[in-house]
Amino acid sequence: MNLHALRLFHVIASTGSVTRASELLNISQPAITAQIKKFEKELMLPLLKPQGRGIALTDAGEEIAILADRLFAVEQRIEQFAEDYRNGLNGSIRLAATYLPAHFLIPAWIAKFKQQYEKVEMIITTTNSSDAMKQLLQADVDIAIYGGIAEEYPDTIETEELFQDELWFVVAPGHRYAERHVSLAEMMKEPFVMREVGSSTRERLLSLCRIYNTAAPVIPLQFNGLHEAITAVKAGYGANFVSSLVVRDDVERGVLCRVYVEGIRMTNTIAICTRKNEPLQAPAANLIRMIRDNPYRSMPQQPPAESS
Repeated sequence: MNLHALRLFHVIASTGSVTRASELLNISQPAITAQIKKFEKELMLPLLKPQGRGIALTDAGEEIAILADRLFAVEQRIEQFAEDYRNGLNGSIRLAATYLPAHFLIPAWIAKFKQQYEKVEMIITTTNSSDAMKQLLQADVDIAIYGGIAEEYPDTIETEELFQDELWFVVAPGHRYAERHVSLAEMMKEPFVMREVGSSTRERLLSLCRIYNTAAPVIPLQFNGLHEAITAVKAGYGANFVSSLVVRDDVERGVLCRVYVEGIRMTNTIAICTRKNEPLQAPAANLIRMIRDNPYRSMPQQPPAESS
């Protein structure tokens, strides 16, 4: 079937006039009339009939006009979908995030993003650092929001640093080192409550011990989750080495206390990770643009002067 001729017929049926269709389509009336006659021969059905000084639809023409309305309405929907998809208004985003950004950054980012891109489907996986990177490398996700060390990222991964977050030693208020200045060797003699193997913060702590040639701490209590580890420390057991984003409010409220380890000030890189030389779909690119425009920047908290 000649879809161009059907479109001409659709415009004539919508306007009720060959003259008006000619004006809208910028095609001469004789050319339109000739194509409609050819279209009627193709269908072997009369579509138009004379009526006074104008034309009217035949019964068959009425039915075909209804079907043409549906067809071209679907065409408009396809065109709109394609435009929306190109602009990132439709589609999906698969995202892996480590526990820190997943709990303390992403909820606010996603709430803002969905206000503008409501139809975009989002699949978010919260996991540890090594697994988030593995999912990104295997193309199981489009983006990884990662807290870790830039040097650890593989060469095939593109990283964009958002900000640096401080890492703090924290204990319960009743701990003997609460708000005190101690050496790294002293601190490492305390039992630690930490996340599972694969957590970047746990690896940072062990790396710190190797750098300063200090014995690694005993980790008698391990949780596969950030909240659980912090809750155990609040309850009075052990110490934790953790992002300030996680515990800043607890420290300000006095339910946790910092320990100031002499000579140690470490930061954690919060970064967006994507695969190099692989263009992102529009929804993922829009999300990254929004995050880039609305990063959370932690304010370093200076340790109090040690009392004499």
